[in-house]
Amino acid sequence: MELTLTKIAIRDGIWTGDLVARGGDGMPRIEATHDGRPVAGVELVPVEGRERAWRLRVPVPSTALTEGVQVVLIRDAASGARLASFAVLTGEELDEDLRAEVALLRAELDMLKRAFRRHCVETAG
Repeated sequence: MELTLTKIAIRDGIWTGDLVARGGDGMPRIEATHDGRPVAGVELVPVEGRERAWRLRVPVPSTALTEGVQVVLIRDAASGARLASFAVLTGEELDEDLRAEVALLRAELDMLKRAFRRHCVETAG
């Protein structure tokens, strides 16, 4: 199944996007994580009048409201493919968004390490 996720906005503490699927059947499984832990309250609601389209709502976790830059990753749970991400910045202003980029790279590297370890376990033996 090929998934395309388009960000709409972040309002009232909820990240919203449109998800469209090509191929496959059934509702896609989407997961959002912050600091390697699942974000609670993720919703996927069918869009009326559009086939294979859903509105995705991801609440900004309270754990992301911490000093510095925090990144939330949104992935296809079946394939592990990254669909989107968003960063939350609290505390002192940054001169550049470099810290946000580094935080995103760290989160993606952690995701890749977990996938590689899982692959090694599954293929060992």
